[in-house]
Amino acid sequence: MKTARRAFIVALAGMPIWAHAQQPQKPLRIGILSSGTTEMRGHLEQSLIRSLAEQGYVEGRNLTIERRYAGAGGRTRVIESARELAGMNLDAVVTTCTPSTATAKAAIASTPIVMAAVSDPVGQGLIASLAKPGGNITGLSSQGEDLLPKMMELFARILPKAAIVAVLANTNNPLHARMRDKLRDVAPARAAGFGFVRVEIGSGADLAAASETLARERATALFVLGDDPLIFNQQVAIVRLAAKHRLPDFYWAREFVDAGGLMSYGENLRSDYRSAATYIVKVGRGTRPADLPVQQPTRFELIINRGTARTLGISLPQDLLLSADEVIG
Repeated sequence: MKTARRAFIVALAGMPIWAHAQQPQKPLRIGILSSGTTEMRGHLEQSLIRSLAEQGYVEGRNLTIERRYAGAGGRTRVIESARELAGMNLDAVVTTCTPSTATAKAAIASTPIVMAAVSDPVGQGLIASLAKPGGNITGLSSQGEDLLPKMMELFARILPKAAIVAVLANTNNPLHARMRDKLRDVAPARAAGFGFVRVEIGSGADLAAASETLARERATALFVLGDDPLIFNQQVAIVRLAAKHRLPDFYWAREFVDAGGLMSYGENLRSDYRSAATYIVKVGRGTRPADLPVQQPTRFELIINRGTARTLGISLPQDLLLSADEVIG
């Protein structure tokens, strides 16, 4: 009897993760609607897929994913993709940012929509409230706008007084105009006497003109606004732009720091996508999105690239390094 039981335990230990999870009865069919690219967001999708597997849904077995990444197709492709997904009778559609969520809301009337990370969905009119979202949208709210004072407080720790901060925004993102105006008025910026320069792009091709603006305005730092697929897709080019002008740079997502940027502060996007999987499972099993409160992140991470700081000749305060969740280089 002991031998048989030991053999069963050994066999169980060697089984894949999905086999340990409670097996769901109904297969799940979902869509992913993204304004980005698989190259830039593939690691986030993998976090989603792993979390679904832990809950018993495995692609190729009982999980089907319709992927729609706009890439170079831009907004036109996102609109077309949203309409395609609307006609597929899916269990849920995952949206990855404000633009894709707004497009999905306009195109998809009944299929549940799960946001992975969207800043101020109430203020943008995407949901009625966090506690009772109403309609067919639920998921996770990003705190990008609310974090601006803290982000500027951290950035001010390493910048000289009266620094000229270039704020990089997407001219096609209505949220960015609001965030840029708010940034000027946050207490850390006023206390440090920072000046601000507007730098806007509408496509990757605009980065050349952005470079000219940085030089002409004699910017001494670069602050990049978040919750934007265009900017996220251009993360490598933007980091190189900051390096070319030798500018300390600050971001909302660690991916930019991994690419060579100086600092970031915000929620972990991988964690957001893992949490989105729980919403997908719930709506897939019949829970109405209107009855699922939208979740706000409760943990934020400060990531610092010490190698970039050395290259820029910046001396990082020891207490700032100690408070970082991760120091690279």
